[in-house]
Amino acid sequence: MPATLYGSSRTRRWLLSSPPVEWVIYYMQELLINALRQGDIPQHVAFIMDGNRRFARSSHIETVEGHNMGFEALAKILEVCYKSGVRVVTIYAFSIENFKRPLHEVNALMEIAKIKLSQLCQHGDLMDRYGASLRVLGNLPLLRRDVLEVIEKATEMTKHNKKAILNVCFPYTSRDEITTAIREIVTLSTTAQAPPSPSLSDSSASSSSSGKTVIPGLMDIESITEQTLTDHMFTADCPPLDIIIRTSGVGRLSDFMLWQCHPNTEVVFLDCLWPDFDIWKFLPILIDWGVKERRRALEMGKKSGVREGGAQRESVF
Repeated sequence: MPATLYGSSRTRRWLLSSPPVEWVIYYMQELLINALRQGDIPQHVAFIMDGNRRFARSSHIETVEGHNMGFEALAKILEVCYKSGVRVVTIYAFSIENFKRPLHEVNALMEIAKIKLSQLCQHGDLMDRYGASLRVLGNLPLLRRDVLEVIEKATEMTKHNKKAILNVCFPYTSRDEITTAIREIVTLSTTAQAPPSPSLSDSSASSSSSGKTVIPGLMDIESITEQTLTDHMFTADCPPLDIIIRTSGVGRLSDFMLWQCHPNTEVVFLDCLWPDFDIWKFLPILIDWGVKERRRALEMGKKSGVREGGAQRESVF
């Protein structure tokens, strides 16, 4: 980034941080968020937070500072989400593929993750304020013991919150998630309770001794459906994915939430780096989603009305 452009960016940040401007922006945000709550609000939004390192390089600051500014952007976006009524936010924090990077870079990312997970739960009571619980989803055995200890402590601090959820995918890929789900299904299928002996009652044969729902054995392959896999994903108890947003101008999902994406999931690629992603870039996406959702509901209502009218005409004749 040229020095003049970087200077104008610093001037803009300084201007926006002045008390009078902050006061005006705050009340404008509150007004817009309250207006949003009157309409349809997505219940599950996911973010691929891309661009922290590029932001640091272009701004001539340390990489760690770029990650810090990315964390500040995340905290602000989480607040907008939970205020607006979004119940579940899922973020892509670390891909399993990132373990292929140089060891010193991986270790640095692990240290940053430890700090940010602790900050998320300790500073500013953001999670408690909105009743959000922290969940870390992914192949956790790949992580170092010290990182796992921080994760356990952070999730323990917020487990009492029941109103909202923050899913942190770390370390994660969608292919690994799907593979894990298939393994669980196969394990439950092959360990399902054997047919009861004649001396047992029918009621006792309806569930396994472990208390888990019995899944048909592998010979009954047709009984394994898409819903079976969905029920074994990391996000099984979350609402369907409504919006997935990626910053930095890259137009791919990078093995994130591939199973959760459905025909009505809105996929948005933005040409801005994550630390620059703010409420003014996020609100138009929420508004656009609400408009499309109302339009979709109207179309479904019209189709339903046509079907009902046809049924009534058939009954007359």
